[in-house]
Amino acid sequence: MSEYGLVAPKQISHLRAAIPLWLEDAENGLTSQFRKLLNGVWADLLLLDQRLKELDQEIEFIAAADPVAQRLQQLRGVGPMIATALVATVGDASQFANGRQMAASLGLTPRQNSSGGKEKLLGITKRGDSHVRCLLIHGARSMINASKGKEDRLSQWVMRIATTRHPNIAAVAMANKTVRIAWGMIRSGADYQPQMAAA
Repeated sequence: MSEYGLVAPKQISHLRAAIPLWLEDAENGLTSQFRKLLNGVWADLLLLDQRLKELDQEIEFIAAADPVAQRLQQLRGVGPMIATALVATVGDASQFANGRQMAASLGLTPRQNSSGGKEKLLGITKRGDSHVRCLLIHGARSMINASKGKEDRLSQWVMRIATTRHPNIAAVAMANKTVRIAWGMIRSGADYQPQMAAA
Protein backbone atom coordinates (compact mmCIF):
# COMPACT_ATOMS: atom_id res chain seq x y z
CA MET A 1 0.00 0.00 0.00
CA SER A 2 2.89 2.36 0.65
CA GLU A 3 3.70 2.27 -3.07
CA TYR A 4 0.37 4.07 -3.56
CA GLY A 5 1.08 6.49 -0.73
CA LEU A 6 -1.34 4.72 1.63
CA VAL A 7 0.01 3.69 5.02
CA ALA A 8 -1.43 2.49 8.32
CA PRO A 9 0.14 1.44 11.64
CA LYS A 10 1.04 -2.25 11.88
CA GLN A 11 -1.59 -3.12 14.49
CA ILE A 12 -4.47 -5.19 13.15
CA SER A 13 -7.07 -2.78 14.58
CA HIS A 14 -5.65 0.05 12.47
CA LEU A 15 -5.65 -2.18 9.40
CA ARG A 16 -9.32 -3.07 9.98
CA ALA A 17 -10.16 0.64 10.00
CA ALA A 18 -7.94 1.57 7.03
CA ILE A 19 -8.84 -1.06 4.41
CA PRO A 20 -12.53 -0.04 4.02
CA LEU A 21 -11.46 3.60 3.65
CA TRP A 22 -8.91 2.69 0.98
CA LEU A 23 -11.51 0.65 -0.90
CA GLU A 24 -14.12 3.45 -0.75
CA ASP A 25 -11.74 6.15 -1.97
CA ALA A 26 -11.96 6.15 -5.78
CA GLU A 27 -9.31 8.89 -6.05
CA ASN A 28 -6.41 7.14 -4.25
CA GLY A 29 -4.82 5.76 -7.43
CA LEU A 30 -5.37 2.04 -6.78
CA THR A 31 -5.57 -0.01 -9.96
CA SER A 32 -8.63 -2.17 -10.51
CA GLN A 33 -6.51 -5.33 -10.16
CA PHE A 34 -4.99 -4.16 -6.88
CA ARG A 35 -8.40 -3.01 -5.61
CA LYS A 36 -9.74 -6.51 -6.34
CA LEU A 37 -6.79 -8.07 -4.46
CA LEU A 38 -7.32 -5.74 -1.49
CA ASN A 39 -11.02 -6.53 -1.47
CA GLY A 40 -10.12 -10.25 -1.22
CA VAL A 41 -7.77 -9.55 1.69
CA TRP A 42 -10.57 -7.60 3.42
CA ALA A 43 -13.00 -10.50 2.91
CA ASP A 44 -10.42 -12.94 4.35
CA LEU A 45 -9.94 -10.70 7.38
CA LEU A 46 -13.70 -10.51 8.00
CA LEU A 47 -13.96 -14.30 7.67
CA LEU A 48 -11.11 -14.75 10.15
CA ASP A 49 -12.78 -12.37 12.61
CA GLN A 50 -16.01 -14.35 12.34
CA ARG A 51 -14.17 -17.64 12.93
CA LEU A 52 -12.43 -16.18 15.98
CA LYS A 53 -15.81 -15.10 17.41
CA GLU A 54 -17.16 -18.63 16.88
CA LEU A 55 -14.15 -20.16 18.65
CA ASP A 56 -14.45 -17.68 21.54
CA GLN A 57 -18.10 -18.68 21.94
CA GLU A 58 -17.12 -22.36 21.90
CA ILE A 59 -14.50 -21.77 24.61
CA GLU A 60 -17.07 -19.89 26.72
CA PHE A 61 -19.54 -22.77 26.29
CA ILE A 62 -16.91 -25.35 27.37
CA ALA A 63 -15.91 -23.20 30.36
CA ALA A 64 -19.54 -22.82 31.45
CA ALA A 65 -20.09 -26.59 31.25
CA ASP A 66 -17.00 -27.56 33.28
CA PRO A 67 -17.33 -27.06 37.07
CA VAL A 68 -13.55 -26.80 37.59
CA ALA A 69 -13.24 -24.13 34.88
CA GLN A 70 -16.17 -22.27 36.46
CA ARG A 71 -14.40 -22.19 39.84
CA LEU A 72 -11.08 -21.13 38.29
CA GLN A 73 -12.79 -18.10 36.76
CA GLN A 74 -13.29 -16.79 40.30
CA LEU A 75 -9.57 -15.96 40.24
CA ARG A 76 -8.70 -12.42 39.19
CA GLY A 77 -7.21 -12.29 35.69
CA VAL A 78 -8.66 -15.70 34.76
CA GLY A 79 -11.39 -15.91 32.14
CA PRO A 80 -12.83 -18.77 30.09
CA MET A 81 -9.75 -19.08 27.88
CA ILE A 82 -7.24 -19.38 30.72
CA ALA A 83 -9.53 -21.60 32.81
CA THR A 84 -10.12 -24.10 29.98
CA ALA A 85 -6.43 -24.05 29.00
CA LEU A 86 -5.41 -24.85 32.59
CA VAL A 87 -7.95 -27.68 32.89
CA ALA A 88 -6.84 -29.12 29.54
CA THR A 89 -3.15 -28.90 30.52
CA VAL A 90 -3.14 -30.16 34.13
CA GLY A 91 -6.37 -32.17 34.41
CA ASP A 92 -7.04 -32.88 38.09
CA ALA A 93 -3.47 -31.72 38.99
CA SER A 94 -2.84 -34.98 40.87
CA GLN A 95 0.59 -35.29 39.23
CA PHE A 96 1.79 -32.29 41.28
CA ALA A 97 2.58 -32.55 45.00
CA ASN A 98 2.00 -28.82 45.49
CA GLY A 99 1.28 -25.57 43.69
CA ARG A 100 4.96 -24.77 43.22
CA GLN A 101 5.44 -27.95 41.20
CA MET A 102 2.53 -26.99 38.97
CA ALA A 103 3.94 -23.48 38.49
CA ALA A 104 7.36 -24.97 37.72
CA SER A 105 5.83 -27.29 35.11
CA LEU A 106 4.51 -24.21 33.31
CA GLY A 107 7.86 -22.40 33.49
CA LEU A 108 6.77 -19.78 36.03
CA THR A 109 9.42 -20.37 38.70
CA PRO A 110 13.00 -19.04 38.86
CA ARG A 111 15.83 -21.25 37.66
CA GLN A 112 18.19 -22.13 40.53
CA ASN A 113 21.96 -22.19 40.38
CA SER A 114 22.93 -23.18 43.92
CA SER A 115 26.09 -24.66 45.39
CA GLY A 116 27.99 -24.61 48.66
CA GLY A 117 24.92 -23.60 50.63
CA LYS A 118 24.44 -20.44 48.56
CA GLU A 119 21.22 -20.13 46.62
CA LYS A 120 21.15 -18.07 43.46
CA LEU A 121 17.85 -17.55 41.63
CA LEU A 122 17.98 -16.70 37.94
CA GLY A 123 15.22 -15.79 35.47
CA ILE A 124 12.11 -17.91 35.02
CA THR A 125 12.73 -21.24 33.33
CA LYS A 126 10.16 -20.79 30.51
CA ARG A 127 9.78 -24.55 30.34
CA GLY A 128 6.49 -26.33 29.88
CA ASP A 129 3.48 -25.14 27.92
CA SER A 130 4.39 -21.73 26.45
CA HIS A 131 0.80 -21.07 25.33
CA VAL A 132 -0.68 -21.49 28.82
CA ARG A 133 2.18 -19.50 30.37
CA CYS A 134 1.59 -16.67 27.88
CA LEU A 135 -2.15 -16.62 28.66
CA LEU A 136 -1.47 -16.57 32.41
CA ILE A 137 1.00 -13.69 32.14
CA HIS A 138 -1.41 -11.66 29.99
CA GLY A 139 -4.17 -12.35 32.52
CA ALA A 140 -1.83 -11.25 35.30
CA ARG A 141 -1.07 -8.01 33.45
CA SER A 142 -4.76 -7.19 33.16
CA MET A 143 -5.20 -7.99 36.86
CA ILE A 144 -2.30 -5.63 37.74
CA ASN A 145 -3.87 -2.82 35.67
CA ALA A 146 -7.16 -3.34 37.52
CA SER A 147 -5.40 -3.39 40.92
CA LYS A 148 -4.31 0.25 40.91
CA GLY A 149 -5.91 2.02 43.85
CA LYS A 150 -7.44 -1.13 45.37
CA GLU A 151 -6.93 -1.89 49.05
CA ASP A 152 -7.20 -5.69 49.21
CA ARG A 153 -4.11 -7.70 50.19
CA LEU A 154 -3.53 -9.28 46.78
CA SER A 155 -3.71 -5.93 44.95
CA GLN A 156 -1.34 -4.31 47.45
CA TRP A 157 1.06 -7.27 47.19
CA VAL A 158 1.29 -7.19 43.39
CA MET A 159 1.43 -3.37 43.19
CA ARG A 160 4.30 -3.36 45.68
CA ILE A 161 6.24 -5.68 43.36
CA ALA A 162 5.28 -3.65 40.27
CA THR A 163 6.52 -0.40 41.83
CA THR A 164 9.69 -1.68 43.50
CA ARG A 165 10.75 -4.07 40.73
CA HIS A 166 9.65 -4.21 37.08
CA PRO A 167 6.03 -4.61 35.87
CA ASN A 168 7.06 -7.77 33.96
CA ILE A 169 8.43 -9.30 37.16
CA ALA A 170 5.15 -8.46 38.89
CA ALA A 171 3.19 -10.10 36.04
CA VAL A 172 5.18 -13.32 36.29
CA ALA A 173 4.90 -13.31 40.10
CA MET A 174 1.13 -12.83 39.81
CA ALA A 175 0.86 -15.62 37.22
CA ASN A 176 2.89 -17.88 39.53
CA LYS A 177 0.58 -17.11 42.47
CA THR A 178 -2.50 -17.66 40.28
CA VAL A 179 -1.25 -21.14 39.32
CA ARG A 180 -0.51 -22.01 42.95
CA ILE A 181 -3.99 -20.91 44.03
CA ALA A 182 -5.49 -22.76 41.05
CA TRP A 183 -3.70 -25.96 42.14
CA GLY A 184 -5.28 -25.69 45.60
CA MET A 185 -8.72 -25.03 44.14
CA ILE A 186 -8.49 -27.94 41.69
CA ARG A 187 -7.20 -30.42 44.27
CA SER A 188 -9.60 -29.44 47.06
CA GLY A 189 -12.63 -28.62 44.94
CA ALA A 190 -12.95 -25.39 46.93
CA ASP A 191 -13.95 -21.93 45.80
CA TYR A 192 -11.52 -19.00 45.67
CA GLN A 193 -10.84 -17.46 49.08
CA PRO A 194 -9.58 -13.87 48.61
CA GLN A 195 -8.43 -13.56 52.22
CA MET A 196 -5.94 -16.40 51.68
CA ALA A 197 -4.63 -15.17 48.30
CA ALA A 198 -1.73 -13.04 49.54
CA ALA A 199 -0.73 -15.30 52.42
